[in-house]
Amino acid sequence: MALLLFLTILYALPSFVVPIHNSSTGGCGIIRPPRDGGIRYRGLTQEQIRSVQILPVDYEIEYICRGNRVIVGPKVRKCLPNGTWTDLTLHSRCLLLCPRVWTSLENGRVTVKPPGPPVEGTVLHYSCHAGFILEGRNISHCTKLGKWDAPKPTCLYDRNYTGKKKLYIGALFPMSGGWPGGQACMPSAQMAMDLVNNRTDILPDYELELIHYDSMCDPGEATKLLYDLLYTEPIKIVLMPGCSGVSTLVAEAARMWNLIVLSYGSSSPALSNRQRFPTFFRTHPSATLHNPTRVRLFQKWKWTRIATIQQTTEVFTSTLDDLEQRTKEAGIEISVRQSFLTDPAVAVKNLKRQDARIIVGLFYETEARKVFCEVFKEKLYGKKYVWFLIGWYADNWFKIKDPAINCTVENMTEAVEGHVTTEIVMLNPETVRGVSNMTSQEFIAALMSRLGGKNPEDTGGFQEAPLAYDAVWALALALNKTVAPLKAKGRRLEDFNYNNHDITSEIYRALNTSSFEGVSGQVVFDAQGSRMAMTLIEQLQGGSYKKIGYYDSSQKNLSWFGNDVWIGAGPPADRTVVIEEYRFLSQKLFAAVSVFAGLGILFGIVCLTFNIYNGNVRYIQNSQPYLNNMTAVGCMMALAAVFPLGIDGHHVHRSQFPVVCQFRLWLLGLGFSLAYGSMFTKIWWVHTLFTKKDEKKEKKKQHLEPWKLYATVGVLLAIDFLSLMIWQIVDPLHVTVEKFTKEAPKEDLDVLIQPLLEHCSSEKMNTWLGVVYGYKGLLLLLGIFLAYETKSVSTEKINDHRAVGMAIYNVAVLCLITAPVTMILSSQQDASFAFAALAVVFSAYITLVVLFVPKMRRLITRGEWQSEQQDTLKTGSSTNNNDEEKSRQLERENRELQKIIQEKEERVSALRNQLAERQALRNRRRPSSGQNQNHNAPLPSSQPDPKSLLPPPGYPNPTMDNHALPPSFSNSSNLYPADSKISRNHCHNSQIPLLYK
Repeated sequence: MALLLFLTILYALPSFVVPIHNSSTGGCGIIRPPRDGGIRYRGLTQEQIRSVQILPVDYEIEYICRGNRVIVGPKVRKCLPNGTWTDLTLHSRCLLLCPRVWTSLENGRVTVKPPGPPVEGTVLHYSCHAGFILEGRNISHCTKLGKWDAPKPTCLYDRNYTGKKKLYIGALFPMSGGWPGGQACMPSAQMAMDLVNNRTDILPDYELELIHYDSMCDPGEATKLLYDLLYTEPIKIVLMPGCSGVSTLVAEAARMWNLIVLSYGSSSPALSNRQRFPTFFRTHPSATLHNPTRVRLFQKWKWTRIATIQQTTEVFTSTLDDLEQRTKEAGIEISVRQSFLTDPAVAVKNLKRQDARIIVGLFYETEARKVFCEVFKEKLYGKKYVWFLIGWYADNWFKIKDPAINCTVENMTEAVEGHVTTEIVMLNPETVRGVSNMTSQEFIAALMSRLGGKNPEDTGGFQEAPLAYDAVWALALALNKTVAPLKAKGRRLEDFNYNNHDITSEIYRALNTSSFEGVSGQVVFDAQGSRMAMTLIEQLQGGSYKKIGYYDSSQKNLSWFGNDVWIGAGPPADRTVVIEEYRFLSQKLFAAVSVFAGLGILFGIVCLTFNIYNGNVRYIQNSQPYLNNMTAVGCMMALAAVFPLGIDGHHVHRSQFPVVCQFRLWLLGLGFSLAYGSMFTKIWWVHTLFTKKDEKKEKKKQHLEPWKLYATVGVLLAIDFLSLMIWQIVDPLHVTVEKFTKEAPKEDLDVLIQPLLEHCSSEKMNTWLGVVYGYKGLLLLLGIFLAYETKSVSTEKINDHRAVGMAIYNVAVLCLITAPVTMILSSQQDASFAFAALAVVFSAYITLVVLFVPKMRRLITRGEWQSEQQDTLKTGSSTNNNDEEKSRQLERENRELQKIIQEKEERVSALRNQLAERQALRNRRRPSSGQNQNHNAPLPSSQPDPKSLLPPPGYPNPTMDNHALPPSFSNSSNLYPADSKISRNHCHNSQIPLLYK
């Protein structure tokens, strides 16, 4: 409306045309509108209209008139390459329109001269049909005031007439308006009517008469005209509307008057609704007729996945709904469905993002240019894409310069190359004579003659004229077919009235079974009353359309020329080919870790054999060998779990994979319980018995009962066994497949690799793992605490608890690190396996080495298993293992002390000898005078001087308490020190009584 208001400014301008030649710029200058009219510039805004001076080549303008005026002359002009507009020699004028009701005469014929709308200067000639008499003037002129100069005449019934009976057809031909199809369709229908009436083999007793009005393709105008047709004599036996909007109105109302409706120019899919339009037929195929052809082409090229993009209008929405239903029946999926109102940019981007390959586009020509400009920008064309468009665009539609887009002609030509169009065949391409005894070429020649040589491109409805021609023939043949059945019922066609259901049913039945060769091709109606016509298939090759085939949907016959051309090697795939590729564990990594695990199992067997064989050795017995045996077995089970941990779809079928998952779970669970549980039991009981200070001495005297140790391990093992059993029963493990981001190989751009990875999982996997990890984690932390608390405890009841503590540290640290890391790396099969498997291997190796290697080394280097056995045989002691160990240790210390005492005795003997020699030397040196002088004095005592008997420095001073000497020194000199300092320096006082045991 804003544009029309703007154009009213131009109404007062002169009506002559001022051409502006501007070939240097490749366009045409602005021209002036006719008097009382304006110009509609397609695709331009008001601002652009004010500023533009030159319009591009192939640009079209349309004249519009004010009020009741209509264009006489060319309505549309196109810019030519030479810079001029088409038909400049023909003037376009806006003239007043006289009342159209004068252009039709009931029971008569009106000849309009010149043909066209009844504007000033038009002359009408009236005549009545046979059996009627004209009353009134037979001629009328349209004046400059828009009025007729004579009243409208009437045709009165001639009761004396005995010729053919009249059958009247009420027609609404759009002579003007949005689609002026009546300009060619009305002459075509009248030509068919004349031929039918001249035939003696078709309705020989009847004559068809056409009573028509101009509906202007306007439902509002058609409502008034329909009222005139129904409520004025004579009775019409059939209605023939044109335009989808008018046909919808007429067809919905016709059921109330029991009238058959036969349309020649309606394509809306909404009319294919038998519940809403029960008596509607049309020789113009529905817009959905493209869909069977499209589906057939999809099947030919083996496409099962397509995408659509549509302009949001009723005709395209209905067409797309029908296509969706047909593709579903054919097993074809519409994976992407996009729509737009004015701007298709977002819709095209969505097509690109969702990998659309085969795309059906439903939109008008102006929107098609917008779409393909976006297609060029998004690179949604080329060897990987195929577009399906409607075939009624102009052949050069993509080359027209459109201000609404910012793509060049070269861009558009590149984007549209290779697309396929489907177009309904409205003129039989074959040279065959149909029911009217006329070929399609002869029909076109006769129509051109009736139009007076008028340019077909300027004649509205010229393309649909064959459909109007065949509509009259379909009606005539159907009426002719009903004569005999009605006669058998005692009825006649002339007895038809708006309350007679029987005659309407017979006409419906006859039309529904119609099948004949017309100038538009084979005329057949489907169950919804729509024409089943052939479809022309074309492909844009090198910038021009080439016919590549025809499809006859009624016969389901595809005529293929085999000249289709593709940018690539052939028709593209309907989707990116996705190759599913499972990720498997590296076999080198699996083999390497398996070797380590296998060696670990052999080492565990060696350790277990050693422990069993030397079970009667006191040192082994004091280490609780049965618990160590459990540790070895648990380590071997954990190492055995490495093998199923590395087995995947590369080794076993997917159906067997859950069994492998169960093996992993049970071996790891029970192996951990045996290995770690036995070590935990040791450290637990050491902490229980030997870490309380107030009861330390009493606890040391207590005897550790083995069954308590085994019971503790059994409890831990039972907890794991029950939890695993409940897990397996309630929520068993199964195979899940993880999908990763698709990868594009470098060698083929049209193929994507879908990496997949198999996992062992269950419905509530996280819950179960949380319970297991929580329980095991607390056990590990408690084990670390107990190992730290007992690091300084020394006990012979469990003599390897320090080694057990070291093993617990190792297992706890590795488990606490590996568990979260493997969960994080679960999507990386090699890294996850390496962390989990190597953690198991290292834990088992370190545990076995720490617990068993020191025992092997001690027994091998000291040979203690032989001496212990011999000592046991000699003493015949029946004491328990702890008492024997103490006795053996004390005897060893006694032997050491005896060696020390022997060394001291040898030293004492040497000192005695030195003292004796010193005494003898002194006696020899004493002077004789001294002897004479002191002869009366008492002889010196044989006892040496105490001071002279002092030991050398570094030795203890001797005492005279002989009783303090040990019994073995009773015969020793009093020079031997009686103090027990020697013993105190070399042994504990508590061990002295045992020296001579």
